[in-house]
Amino acid sequence: MDNAISPLQRRQARLAHWLVLPATILMLLIYIVPISLVLLASFTDYTLVSDYYEFIGFDNYTRMFGDEVVGNSLKNTVFYAALFLPGAFIISLILAITIQEQKQFRSILEVLYFLPVTSTLAAMTLVWGALMDSSQGVINNMIEIFGFAGINWFGSEDVVLYSLAIISLWSVIGFNMVLFLAGLTSIPQSLYEAASMDGADHPLDKFFKITWPMLGPTAMFVAVTSSITAFKLFDTVAILTQGGPDRASEVFLYLTFLEGFEYFNMGYSAALSLVFLGIIFLFALAQALLTDKNVHY
Repeated sequence: MDNAISPLQRRQARLAHWLVLPATILMLLIYIVPISLVLLASFTDYTLVSDYYEFIGFDNYTRMFGDEVVGNSLKNTVFYAALFLPGAFIISLILAITIQEQKQFRSILEVLYFLPVTSTLAAMTLVWGALMDSSQGVINNMIEIFGFAGINWFGSEDVVLYSLAIISLWSVIGFNMVLFLAGLTSIPQSLYEAASMDGADHPLDKFFKITWPMLGPTAMFVAVTSSITAFKLFDTVAILTQGGPDRASEVFLYLTFLEGFEYFNMGYSAALSLVFLGIIFLFALAQALLTDKNVHY
């Protein structure tokens, strides 16, 4: 059997390499080179207010373990994620199942729920800030109409993370709902008919025996992407609270921004960025591995 490569195959291989080259260069410029530079900066005491810097090894990383501010920001991030993730998953799934069963106005409902995804988050954050204003906000005015005291949405240490979670849920639920709808649409109706013939007539029986197992790949994707979104909280904090009150909403990514562009400690900020990237990667990987065991493909 002749295993020699023909001239045509060699030309095709060269062409394939040339076609892949632009994407490879773009990946290097956008991802690999910046991450490498951040890694190098994390081992220095580089600041934005001085041209002189020294190599300090792992000092920036060891500093984190004794930094109470870093611990506080990590605690706030985890607490916010614990508020955000169940709602982003469960509410989206319930909406998708409800809309899937609608015979009329289904397309209109899909568009309405998806509209927040198409909105600019920064602009809509300002709108939410006005709606949740403690003194003149529409939401507090409606609460007071029913005889309850208004809520200090962004000025209370006990409430501020809940407020940010509400805004984030509003912006992401429509996207997750569309993903679940795509998964529901791909489930063959014959499975439901077979389940009915076997006596599984109750909606809960159909959900746990057919819908949920068949939604496994979609559910895993939604869980991982929602987790990454939760840890990437920045916009609403920067616009509405700036980490306040008393650092109650200072999440990890916002602290990284402060260290780099407010306090000018770029070396320390670079180290925080890499630790943040590692936390997201490990969390998403663990979640994917644990979820994948129960997924039916």
